[in-house]
Amino acid sequence: MSQINDIPDHYPAWTWQMQDEPKDLALKNTVTVPLAKGDVLVRNAVIGLNPVDWKVLTGALVNWEAGKVPGVDGAGTVVAVGDGVSGNWVGRRVAYHQSLALPGSFAAYTPVPARALMPIPDALDFHTAASFPCPGLTAWQALGKIPASSGARILISGAGGAVGHFLVQLAVARGFDVSVLCNARHWERLRSLGASNARHGPLADDNELPEALQGRFHAVIDAVNSQHAERLVPALQANGHLVCIEGRLENWPNPPFGQALSLHEVALGALHNHGNDEAWHQLTQAGEELLQAMADKQLQPETHHICPFSELPAWLDALKHRQFSGKALVEM
Repeated sequence: MSQINDIPDHYPAWTWQMQDEPKDLALKNTVTVPLAKGDVLVRNAVIGLNPVDWKVLTGALVNWEAGKVPGVDGAGTVVAVGDGVSGNWVGRRVAYHQSLALPGSFAAYTPVPARALMPIPDALDFHTAASFPCPGLTAWQALGKIPASSGARILISGAGGAVGHFLVQLAVARGFDVSVLCNARHWERLRSLGASNARHGPLADDNELPEALQGRFHAVIDAVNSQHAERLVPALQANGHLVCIEGRLENWPNPPFGQALSLHEVALGALHNHGNDEAWHQLTQAGEELLQAMADKQLQPETHHICPFSELPAWLDALKHRQFSGKALVEM
């Protein structure tokens, strides 16, 4: 194993105590364990907070034991590598998206599979890099479900969040005509990123899809929930595409030989559980290109809200209750 010389035997980490609320996370000293084959150890500089980080605390989505370190996104410096990993990684600045099943980013150090690493361009800071992996890679995957068609109209529902922020920019860059469905407070920002049309959303439970949106779109990408996505089916043209980021439709929404829609679900966790090295290479290569685009000011990150490590649970709770707009980032 190759490493630098100042790795401690213990380090601080926020840990899950089988409680549902972010404020119930406990700060503990975690023992540094030998790296598994194919892993590296990252000294975290900045941790990115995401909605999934509070959603998993109920335990319904995971099979955790008390003491598990949560967190999927981080950026820092590789300080050690395990067997099978090139020593050239040591000292490199990287961003990563971690599996929910592995020790997470809510810690001073995180062991990460080397295949999940994305080198950070020299011109990009740790804060911006840490804000990217989960929402940026999710947006990239979602858009990849849709066949390219220059000028085709797509609708992004729930576009006011982090995934929507990247989706609008990536979709515009690929030549789509982008409409958004979200709270009006996000309209100006999303229009500045290239959205051509904005409408209020999500749809209220007793509201039907406006007639002006029916049958207009080559694709709909929904980031609200599966029930909301199903209500947007009438917005699609024949042979259209419905992409679900939160959940998925339980039943096909049309009879055979009807609209002939294509249904898609998006989950970064699928790669952690089922992806091979080639699939990971494609994902991290796309991530590197998008990080470079941010370094070149061609892709805009969200507004940063920076807090100290000691306040991580409070900020995760604030994220859960939508007390701010933008990206919560935790400095070590």
